Amino acid sequence: MGGTIVSVVLIVFLFVTLWKGVRIVPQGEEWVVERLGKYFKTLLPGLHVLVPYIDAVAYKVTTKDLILDIPEQEVITRDNAVLVTNAIAFVKVTDTQSAVYGVTNFQMAVMNLVQTSLRAIIGDMDLDQALSSRDQIKAKLKDSIADDVADWGLTLKSTEIQDIKPSPTMQKSMELQAAAERERKATVTRAEGDKQAAILEAEARLEAAKRDADAQVRLAEASAEAIRRIADGIGDRELPAYYLLGEKYVSAMKDMAAAPGSKTVLLPADLMKGLEALLGSKRS
Repeated sequence: MGGTIVSVVLIVFLFVTLWKGVRIVPQGEEWVVERLGKYFKTLLPGLHVLVPYIDAVAYKVTTKDLILDIPEQEVITRDNAVLVTNAIAFVKVTDTQSAVYGVTNFQMAVMNLVQTSLRAIIGDMDLDQALSSRDQIKAKLKDSIADDVADWGLTLKSTEIQDIKPSPTMQKSMELQAAAERERKATVTRAEGDKQAAILEAEARLEAAKRDADAQVRLAEASAEAIRRIADGIGDRELPAYYLLGEKYVSAMKDMAAAPGSKTVLLPADLMKGLEALLGSKRS
């Protein structure tokens, strides 16, 4: 009975020893081995034999590209505008020993470094520049952290700005500002239109007045020419005056008859005598 127990214990011990001594590292990973608590070597993909109970696998690190999603954060621009931005960083472990011993958590370190650098870069820009310079921000971000992550045994493959937009409160302020600007432009446009209309109306009145004055002058010249020709034709100084006054009289009667609410107007039969009496009274 005792021999059986010893045999079982020996078998278990042997199995555990083999399990601790023989390790298979999968493709895409590297394992860090410590011997008695101190770094010993890095295991590449494949079969490896360790010294049981002395060597131990302390870290298992993936060597594939890592996608680090940088959390969203608020950033203040140079002109005190608040933007909300987030990013993605693609990194690859190239020195496993530095990655595990150079920093406590290299993924968290890269994420914090990207956030800090992003705040500094956007903080040196104005609002309009930050919203329209995504490629420039990306390039500056990669250049600013590439050397730092290299000290941790990492290679920064690329960085991408996922989103950069005004904060909700800032967006509301921008909408109000845009509405006010549109209203201001509309007011200016209306005022400019009223001004042009007033100018055109004044110019139209001036042109009409000039044309009326010119017509009056031409009419007076025509009347004077008519009187002169009649006087030259009949050799009488008074008859042309009778003619023109009679013409004016008839025109005035016609206008009165055409006025709304007027009744029939009859011309007096002694029109010429009345004109002669009018002129005779003026001569006397």
